[in-house]
Amino acid sequence: MEDQKKDPVYGFIGLGQMGGPMAAHGPAAIVYDVSPEAVEQLVAKGAKAAAGPAEVAAAADVISVMVRDDAQVVAVFEAMAPALRPGTVLAVHSTIRPRTAEELAERARELGVEVVDAPVSGSAFGAIAGTLAVMVGGTEEAFARVQGPFAAWSGLALHVGPIGAGTRAKLARNILQFTGFAAAAEAQRLAEAAGISLRRLGRLVRHSDSVSGGPGSVILRGTTDPMAPDDPLYDAMRHALALGEKDLSLAFDLADELGVDLPLTRMAAPLLAAALGIPEKES
Repeated sequence: MEDQKKDPVYGFIGLGQMGGPMAAHGPAAIVYDVSPEAVEQLVAKGAKAAAGPAEVAAAADVISVMVRDDAQVVAVFEAMAPALRPGTVLAVHSTIRPRTAEELAERARELGVEVVDAPVSGSAFGAIAGTLAVMVGGTEEAFARVQGPFAAWSGLALHVGPIGAGTRAKLARNILQFTGFAAAAEAQRLAEAAGISLRRLGRLVRHSDSVSGGPGSVILRGTTDPMAPDDPLYDAMRHALALGEKDLSLAFDLADELGVDLPLTRMAAPLLAAALGIPEKES
């Protein structure tokens, strides 16, 4: 009788604001963090506490690492390296430089270990809910091996290319996130000057974005090149452009009336047509 194939042992290093909730969803069997309190919470859920990264490396087949920055990621790898076993997959969830991920993969390959860079998006709320998006760079084989463990704490896991691609995708995604924060600040200043409740505005924005998809809803095509008029999306984007130009013009009139400065919005307005894929001569 053949032995039944065993599930891979999943290890997790870095149990902070993001890593703690991720690992708590399981199936992390062995965990490590510099904070004993963070480890104790996972032990209470059935995980084994490791004395350090090397003990996780010796026991686990798939290892997730969620620490602060490049330096910590490299330090964790170096602590694990003597104990890493051939065939292990190391997943780095920290947002680091793409080149750091590539260099780690080169070093790990000499040990027979695969690395995927797998940063996540969705904040601590997504980590707690188990609905994070994870963008994975690495080989197809490595991606196949991490899908099971990742499914416990993610709502969407996509393979976006070779090692380093996950981090590059995360950086592109975060342009929208953090530039959006600055745009939200301008919107709040205009609304506040107009006597609008900012809390109610926030509720309206979050609701409408949950329906429409927000700014990311226009990321639909496989290229940023201008669209041809026979493109299936052309009419919809042309309509969105007309609405945008009208509404921004009205917003500028209101801002001038109230004496509110909108530098980011004024900078973005001339770029709207290109952003929607409409050729300059058509805008």
